[in-house]
Amino acid sequence: MTARAERNAGADSGADITTDVVIAGGGPVGLMLACELGLAGVRTVVLERAGGRPTVARAWGLHARTVETLDRRGLLDGLTHEKAPWPKMPFAGLWPLLALDRIDADHPYLLNVPQTRVEEVLEARAGTLGVRVLRQHDVVGLAQDADGVTATVAVPGGELRVRGGYLVGCDGGRSVVRKLAGIGFPGTGPTVGGMLCDCSLPTMAEERRGITRTDVGTVNINPRPNGVVRIVTNEFGRPHPDRDAPVTFEEFRGAVRRILGRDLAIADPTFMTRFGDTTRLADRYAAGRVLLAGDAAHVHFPYGGLGLNLGLQDAANLGWKLAARVRGWAPDGLLESYEAERRPAAAGVLDYSRTQLALLDPSRNVTALRELFSRLLEIPEVNLRLARLATGAGLRYDLGDGHPLTGSFARDLALTAPDGDTTLVRLLHPGRGLLLDFSGKAQGVAAPWSSRVRVVRAEGVERPPADALLIRPDGYAVWAAGPGDAETEGLRAALTTWFGVA
Repeated sequence: MTARAERNAGADSGADITTDVVIAGGGPVGLMLACELGLAGVRTVVLERAGGRPTVARAWGLHARTVETLDRRGLLDGLTHEKAPWPKMPFAGLWPLLALDRIDADHPYLLNVPQTRVEEVLEARAGTLGVRVLRQHDVVGLAQDADGVTATVAVPGGELRVRGGYLVGCDGGRSVVRKLAGIGFPGTGPTVGGMLCDCSLPTMAEERRGITRTDVGTVNINPRPNGVVRIVTNEFGRPHPDRDAPVTFEEFRGAVRRILGRDLAIADPTFMTRFGDTTRLADRYAAGRVLLAGDAAHVHFPYGGLGLNLGLQDAANLGWKLAARVRGWAPDGLLESYEAERRPAAAGVLDYSRTQLALLDPSRNVTALRELFSRLLEIPEVNLRLARLATGAGLRYDLGDGHPLTGSFARDLALTAPDGDTTLVRLLHPGRGLLLDFSGKAQGVAAPWSSRVRVVRAEGVERPPADALLIRPDGYAVWAAGPGDAETEGLRAALTTWFGVA
């Protein structure tokens, strides 16, 4: 389909709103995806059922790979502050903690920032890019044909129809879009009953921070930078009979009492919710012109912000690929590579989440296993491997044989270019592909792709072990030339594979 046909895919006379891409869900994943599409000039409408942004953060903390990704879009300044970077993170409540300062990342830390702030920054950026965020718009039906998708949307006082070339479900673990598209969601049901309460705790100075594990379950006490204390309970073998029932203060206090064998001086609860350990992975990420991202595609035990970070990485991977399809230059297989790359990544995170939960189980056999794991965490190499796994810093995509950098996330570099001193991070801010040419041999080969790939003849204040490096908009290297390697056919093939026919 041509770019013009894609852009006219919404031209349905019965639709109230037409656009290129419709996103169902205005949480962090939907907003991140909208920013990526808007950056590429794709008309995007976000439909959010809630009337406003949430005032309470369900998740806290951005992992190293997510921080690097946001930095490559110039979004990091609005999220960081003096006390935000944490050099360590927990692993199933064990000691020692995971040391993050040794991982291979530009930002080797956990950025302690609430999900609410992430959404605020992303929505502000989306607004500058012309994205329309429509609140109190709830998708209740969809129909797709060869040219596009029409969503039926419930709004105050009635319904309307929104049509686009594609519809992406970013509408959470109970995704209406996924169900309407007929995408299966196999996995396992809940075995654990968890509850969360944001409150004040006058005795905080006397309490043990972090996870306390007993023969019933766990209580996790975490003071937040805003002065609120977040307390999380998990009772094993006691799943909630009604996942949607509101949590009462007495119910939460009862869970704490059963686990700890005593009360906590909890006061002034501001937010309470319940959760479980349901673990599911969509059997496919696309059905025709309907795609899934974030919790709509995968759910798991919520520990350590895994879902927030996994979803933001989905959006970064999908955004530029879907934009290429809408704009008409995507090579065959590019959009399909979203599922090929992100579904295995999600499966790995689900397994990691299961590992965390298994190590929290109160049984005596697990107690012995925890003691073993604590000794293993003292081994620097083991600690580093788990830190890479936890933060996403160890993720690389299997893009075939070639240079050792192929498939890896390109680290930041200080560069001198014809326009002056710059960095790899700043060069990726516009969301285009990037070819760094340190030898001067690759520029001419890449010139026909200049509308999609920025070509920079750079002198390396720092430089990778390569004479040239081709980087996708999401920051992953897809081709590199070794020092002194004059071969350019590989570059032409990589440019065609990832950026289409010139």
